[in-house]
Amino acid sequence: MIPKQLGYHFPAEFAKHDATWLSWPHKEASWPGKIETIYPRYAEFIKLVAEGEKVKINVLNEAMKQKALRHITEAGADLNNIEFFFHPTNDAWCRDHGPAFLINPAEKKKMIVDWGYNAWGGKYPPFDLDDVIPTLIAEHYNIPVAHPGIVMEGGSVEFNGKGTLLTTRACLLNENRNPHLNQQQIEEYLINYYGVNHILWLGDGIIGDDTDGHIDDLTRFVNEDTVVTIVEENKQDANYEILQENLRDLKGLRLETGKQLNIVELPMPSPIIYDDMRLPASYANFYIANKYVVVPTFRDKNDDHALDVLQNCFTDRKVVGVDSVDIIWGLGSFHCLSQQEPSI
Repeated sequence: MIPKQLGYHFPAEFAKHDATWLSWPHKEASWPGKIETIYPRYAEFIKLVAEGEKVKINVLNEAMKQKALRHITEAGADLNNIEFFFHPTNDAWCRDHGPAFLINPAEKKKMIVDWGYNAWGGKYPPFDLDDVIPTLIAEHYNIPVAHPGIVMEGGSVEFNGKGTLLTTRACLLNENRNPHLNQQQIEEYLINYYGVNHILWLGDGIIGDDTDGHIDDLTRFVNEDTVVTIVEENKQDANYEILQENLRDLKGLRLETGKQLNIVELPMPSPIIYDDMRLPASYANFYIANKYVVVPTFRDKNDDHALDVLQNCFTDRKVVGVDSVDIIWGLGSFHCLSQQEPSI
C-alpha cells in the first residue's frame, strides 16, 4: 500500500484539524523529580487546543483517565471536546510515536502511516507500546494503515502542504535510525508514504536535542512558502554557528515551484541548564491548533519578542505563550507532545 499512488498526502499543520492526539505523560524517567510539576501547564495546553478542536488522549487505564480529567478540569477545558482511548504507552511524545494521518481529498478518505519507532535510535527503551499506537488508532476507526517498515518520527519532518517536506540530515541519516538506507532511498520513502514531491535538507539540530536534530526545534513552515527559523544572537553560544549555517542553507533552498523561501528569524531563549544539562529550549517547538498557536515560553527576556514575531506570521490565529520551563526538562515541548489529525 503506497499512499502517494492512492492519492493520499500529509497536510500542513496549519491546515484545518479534526483533532489533536496526545499520550498522557506518566513516565517518571522523562521528567526525573519533576513530573508532577508539568501537569498544570500540560492541561493549560489541552484547554487551549480544545477550544477549537477535539483532543484525543491515549491513557493506560481508568485510573490514569481520572487523573488526567482532574488536571484538565482544573484547567477549565471544555470536556465535551476531550476523548480518551485506552492505548497504553511507554512515554508522552506523541509527535513521534503517534498516528501520521494522511488524507485523500478527492475520495474524502483518511489513512494512517505507521512508521517504525525506536525511541530516537534506541536511547530510551522500552518503546514497544509506543511503536504500535498508530495501528491501534487505525483499527479503532477502521481506516487503512500503511507500514513502510523503516524508522521515522513526526518531529523530524515539516510540511508546507503543497508538496515540499523539510528535514535534517543529522536525524534522518543518523546510523541509529535506518543504517541500511542512503539519502536517496530515504527520500523515496518520504515521497511515497507522506505523498510529497520535493525534499529539502538542513544540517544539524540544536545543542541538547536528544533526537539528533529534529526539525521541529529548528525551522517550521508557517504558510506554504514561509518558514520561521531560530537564530542565536550570542556569538559565544554553542548554538550560534549551527544556526547561522542553518540560515545560510535555508537561503539556498527552493520550493517545489522553484520559488525561494521567505525566511523569518525567530530568537532563541537564554540557555536553560538543569542538572548540569543544556536543555533544548526553542520557540520553534510551537503547535499550530485550529484556534491558537501555542508557543513554549521560558521566563526569558526574549519570550515576548518571540510571541510578537509569530503573531505577525499567523494573521488567522491568536498566538499564546505557555510556560514550558518544567516541561522542557523532558527534552521536548508542546509540538513534541502532540500530533494533529487533519480534516478532509
